[in-house]
Amino acid sequence: MTFRALAALPVHNEVRHVDDVLDAVTRYCPDVLVVDDGSSDGTGALLEARNDIFLVTHSRNRGYGAALTSAFAFAVRGGYDCLVTLDCDGQHQPRRIPQFIGACRRTGADLVSGSRYLRHFAGDDRPPADRCRINQEITAVLNERLGLDLTDGFCGFKAYRVAALERLAITEAGYAMPLELWVQAVAVGLKIVELPVPLIYLEEARSFGGELDDAATRLRHYYDVLDRSIAAAEAAGWRPRQHAPASPCPV
Repeated sequence: MTFRALAALPVHNEVRHVDDVLDAVTRYCPDVLVVDDGSSDGTGALLEARNDIFLVTHSRNRGYGAALTSAFAFAVRGGYDCLVTLDCDGQHQPRRIPQFIGACRRTGADLVSGSRYLRHFAGDDRPPADRCRINQEITAVLNERLGLDLTDGFCGFKAYRVAALERLAITEAGYAMPLELWVQAVAVGLKIVELPVPLIYLEEARSFGGELDDAATRLRHYYDVLDRSIAAAEAAGWRPRQHAPASPCPV
């Protein structure tokens, strides 16, 4: 039986990177979706000129989480078996897409999450100090509160079993969306594994947008979203308990 995979990239104002990244992505996955999240720098025109991708366009910038939920919906409607998500800023290597697809098939995982801290790769970059600190703190809190054993709570390079996406109801539109994702994934009992990926930072000064560029404000926002997500899961009947931890996936 054919195992159909879709690679999806949320994009906002990536005119410098988008064509090169998509040229690489299309070599490793035949079906590629781009969600243009209200770009205003000419990215949209480049995407519309391509005939080798599917394109969903948001008329305004709705946020990283909103772009991913559009990709989830597209994958469900298209009847795909696996959805791989990666960013368009050069931090994720398209050549690793088959590893994510293979891990999804081989392990039976519902969610294969990339980790930049599970294993050291030659040439790994040093992450910006505030991003590394916040990632470590929030990842530790996720592990404590959800019974997980993650090493990287924020990597956007992931593979999802599409049937499992139908069990999620993501509402967080911004960069804190992964926190809601982890809570819901645990609450519905998804099987999670981590797959090591290189640590690459090409643009350390890349903006989160607005007040979230302030590290302290961003950290408070993450805690707020995590608290709300757990409260919503508990209101729906979930109770914290020890879950099978995320396990490393052999490459």
